[in-house]
This record gives sequence, C-alpha cells and structure tokens, in this order.
Amino acid sequence: SFGPSMAFDYETEMGFFVGPGNPMGQPVSIAEAEDHIFGLCILNDWSARDIQAWEYQPLGPFLAKSFASHISPWVVTMEALAPFRCGAYDRPDSDPTPLAYLASPDNEASGGFDVQIEVSIASAQMREARTEPHVLAVTNMQHLYWTIFQMLTHHTSNGCNVRPGDMMGTGTISGPTEDALGSILEITKRGAEPVSLPTGEERKFLADGDELIMRAWCEAGGARRIGFGHCRAVIEGA
Repeated sequence: SFGPSMAFDYETEMGFFVGPGNPMGQPVSIAEAEDHIFGLCILNDWSARDIQAWEYQPLGPFLAKSFASHISPWVVTMEALAPFRCGAYDRPDSDPTPLAYLASPDNEASGGFDVQIEVSIASAQMREARTEPHVLAVTNMQHLYWTIFQMLTHHTSNGCNVRPGDMMGTGTISGPTEDALGSILEITKRGAEPVSLPTGEERKFLADGDELIMRAWCEAGGARRIGFGHCRAVIEGA
C-alpha cells in the first residue's frame, strides 16, 4: 500500500563537516584527511523502516531516508575535540586488515573520538504529566567501525570532490551492549520486544507526538567538558 510510514525510527549518528575540500579528480589521502574536516555535530538520520524494507531490494533506501535529517545546534571543531581523541576501533583478529589507502599509524593511534551520545524519548502523555524523558540508549562514537578520516578518504578515492560546508554522516553508532543500540529498530528487535515508557505506554516504533532527544558530550581528566547541545524534535502526524 502507499501511505505514511507506520514504522518510524531514528538513527544515532554524528555528522562531520568538510573544511577546504578537494578539486574534482584529486582524492584526499588518509594522511591528508584530518586537514579536510572542520568539526562534528550530532546527526539524527530519521528513517521509515517499513518503506525501507519495501524499496531496499533491489532499489536501495531512497524515500525511507530522503525526507528529513536533523542536526544539533553546535559544531564542535577538531581543535576543541583534541583532548578527546582515542585509537581507532579495535577490530577482532579475524577481521580483514583495511587496504593500504585506508590505513595509517596515525589513524590507528588517534583516529577515534570519545564522544558519549544519549538518546531519550518523551511521549505527548509524558510531557503532559511532566515526566522526565525516558533514556533509550547511551552509546559512544568509539564504536564506529571506520573512522571519519577513513570515510572521507574512501568517499574521495574515485576523485569525487567535496566542498566547504558539505556534511557527511557516520552511519548508526551502536555499542556492543543492549543499552547502547543506535535505533529503536535494534532496541525492540524489529518491534518484537516493545519499549515500556514510564506512563505505561509501549513503543515498537516512534509515534505521532513523541519527542526524540539526542545529546552528546565529551569529558576527560584535565580537560573542560564539551557538549554538542540537544538535537530534539517532536514528530507530527502525516
């Protein structure tokens, strides 16, 4: 059938903004990638899971993804994030080694970022009762399989140009535990295990009137805590 999504979802991501950019036909190497990223923000990649399932094969997720994206109010610069850098994702020994164009000692040592990301929900009923938002998950940017520098390098490896102000998304950031999953699709096991809210309501997916709130922050000993602000929105009916 053709109609509004009945399986509305979010995806917990971080966005990163391009700085200088590159000319058409000139790839950005992994060694140069850091000089081409200006800063990070929170990114909510809203997703219509039922439409995605229908169009995914053989077309790919077009309308399921193209209708809205939402970012936080602050872009935190690479300089400000320097105290919160960490190693790249620690891949299992059984995983293949990244190809040479995506590998460098610097990326392995400090290509990751220790950014905590919290996702919570407040239904219309919860807000009316002045109930605190219910935390759905807390994850961390350290769980990304690829670093943002590898993503930029791969994106430009065929000569594709990026321009100042272009933004790219990391993809869903899910941790290894049940309380660190990056979408309600994962949390509810595709709707099979609904989330219970403090008001007694249940959610398999998001509903009209729900407010979805993402916030992110960095903290480390000897450094000032940095926040990205709140990335929040109330879902309206179709």
